[in-house]
Amino acid sequence: QVQLVESGGGMVQPGGSLRLSCKASGDTFSTNVRGWFRQAPGEEREFVAAMSWSGISTDYLDSVRGRFTISRDNAQNTVHLQMDSLKPEDTAVYYCAAAYLVFTPTQVRDQTNYPHWGQGTQVTVSS
Repeated sequence: QVQLVESGGGMVQPGGSLRLSCKASGDTFSTNVRGWFRQAPGEEREFVAAMSWSGISTDYLDSVRGRFTISRDNAQNTVHLQMDSLKPEDTAVYYCAAAYLVFTPTQVRDQTNYPHWGQGTQVTVSS
């Protein structure tokens, strides 16, 4: 089993930045992909970003590409999501997920492929 714990959410004004973190513990060697998803009120949960644990491959939702950056700290078993130029439409609960996948956009963007999830952290972008 893999346990994931997110942190770093909060409230920020439009144009501001936040950095989310997701620390993994347990049987982390059973996974090779870390993903971030988000769910806004009344909306379906959607893919935001993913990274292979090797760091070689990344993928982003088009609307966050160039504003969000996913990175990893292998020593700490932690994945970060740096979010810059935040917009009100980025407001959502952000979830970290982990899986063992072949890294293709089709695979990493499908939330049903991820068996391990964190509890979520709220991000609110408002003036």
